Amino acid sequence: MKTILITGGAGFIGSHVVRLFVEKYPEYKIVNLDKLTYAGNLANLKDIENKPNYEFVKGDIIEGETILKLFEEKQFDGVIHLAAESHVDRSISNPTEFVFTNVIGTVNLLNAAKHIWKDTISEKKFYHISTDEVYGSLGEEGMFTEETRYDPHSPYSASKASSDHFVRAYHDTFGLPAIISNCSNNYGSYQFPEKLIPLFIHNIKNKKPLPVYGKGENIRDWLWVEDHAAAIDVIFHKGRIGETYNIGGFNEWKNIDLIRVICRVMDEKLGRPGGESEKLITFVKDRAGHDLRYAIDASKLKNELGWEPSLQFEEGIQKTIDWYLENKEWLNNVTSGDYQKYYEKQYVKR
Repeated sequence: MKTILITGGAGFIGSHVVRLFVEKYPEYKIVNLDKLTYAGNLANLKDIENKPNYEFVKGDIIEGETILKLFEEKQFDGVIHLAAESHVDRSISNPTEFVFTNVIGTVNLLNAAKHIWKDTISEKKFYHISTDEVYGSLGEEGMFTEETRYDPHSPYSASKASSDHFVRAYHDTFGLPAIISNCSNNYGSYQFPEKLIPLFIHNIKNKKPLPVYGKGENIRDWLWVEDHAAAIDVIFHKGRIGETYNIGGFNEWKNIDLIRVICRVMDEKLGRPGGESEKLITFVKDRAGHDLRYAIDASKLKNELGWEPSLQFEEGIQKTIDWYLENKEWLNNVTSGDYQKYYEKQYVKR
């Protein structure tokens, strides 16, 4: 049985990846390592927490000795590294925290893999998940490809760019079998409501203001999180060592247009008069270092490995809104902070 480490597996994207691997690959032992910061929620995984091929370990990737001991104990065959601080606004208010987790934490994982895998390195795989924000900002035309020059503009994207460079350096210098992917904005179930889509669903439901940076003209490419998890699965199993793969949804939207779609769909589902939720839109001062446009060219991933998104945004946003409206307890527990008690209730007592 192969043992796979998934870091950050209690987070938004990570929980979808953990669930997919646990359910699809019963021949794997999946170890979920998560610090359980505010963005980590083990309730995201309560449907698979008792599966025989799943194990949760609470730990912090910035603790190098702890990570090394975990590698020694578990003898991982592969790593899927998702653990990261990811909220741009938080990176502006506290850049150092992003350096520690995203850069030092990644290097600690690389060092542990290099040390423990030294005699069997050809049989291993280190897969690092990153973001399209490392590429900077686009104008009205063009798309990010795997060859696009890095040009990060926020502390968050700078920390992720640095971690990408370290992964490549360990591949080139030490022969570590590494793969990187850079993805566009994810949306879907279990996303912490500091991010645009779940925040606005929550605010519309409660008739709270919808704060929009600047004029809402910034453009993002939106990727349904379950499509992202499927892409990670394909890249981990079929991707070429030393390569980078861009993962995008081919769904470019201006923020203001996306918000109006959410408002319209929410009005329909809540039985409110058309246009009522749009009245909640409030334009606020633009965020520092706010990139104008991101757009991912995922043709390499499609042509080489056969992956393409299964949902367009209009269908995906319907499914996403339905999930948040149907899972009121999950959303209430997250917004109240009660979700942070789940670990103590379910794991500490074991």
